[in-house]
Amino acid sequence: MERAITAYHQDEIPEWVAELECGHNQHVRHRPPFQLRAWITEEVGRTAKLGMPLDCPLCDRAEMPDGLSFVRSSPEWTEQTVPQGLLRAHRLAPGTWGRIVVQIGTLRFIMFSEPRIEVVLQPGSSQAIPPTVEHEVQLLGPVRFTIDFLAVGREGTSHADREDRDEGGDPACWAGLLCPECGAVLDGGAHRPDCQQTTQNRNVR
Repeated sequence: MERAITAYHQDEIPEWVAELECGHNQHVRHRPPFQLRAWITEEVGRTAKLGMPLDCPLCDRAEMPDGLSFVRSSPEWTEQTVPQGLLRAHRLAPGTWGRIVVQIGTLRFIMFSEPRIEVVLQPGSSQAIPPTVEHEVQLLGPVRFTIDFLAVGREGTSHADREDRDEGGDPACWAGLLCPECGAVLDGGAHRPDCQQTTQNRNVR
């Protein structure tokens, strides 16, 4: 899958490395006649290529990058409480990775990428979910699991800044349609009865 270049840095050799929107890094070399990227050798060329998409094989393999910032974990879901939206194709917001962690039981994770990824997760196992890629889970009997949400490019931000940016639920599935309190997917359905959001709405009325 393609990911946009957001910045560059040089490694210890030094060679230029493109920083991608997904959090992965990728060398961008000019080695004629096999690799023709003369633009990487000049600042004006590098600047002009910001935003250019590059294929990211690490995202294709759902390999989580280093340096992500933990944002929040979902509630612990079971076969009775899992939001129905997670059981059909949906996506994480741009710049947000997910990590499914299974505590009890088994579930199947399907990522609709090329090639397609399909794995059965056992107790104690986890699975990374790249940003903006359609995926779904299938419950294989009784299960308990959570999803951690991690963000790209938030190192160095203050706690207050993170709170402000997280208020809208941007790390959630469907770019903010997942209630951070009870896990309900806000696609017309209701919050869980014990959800603090529901209580706050009642108090406002």
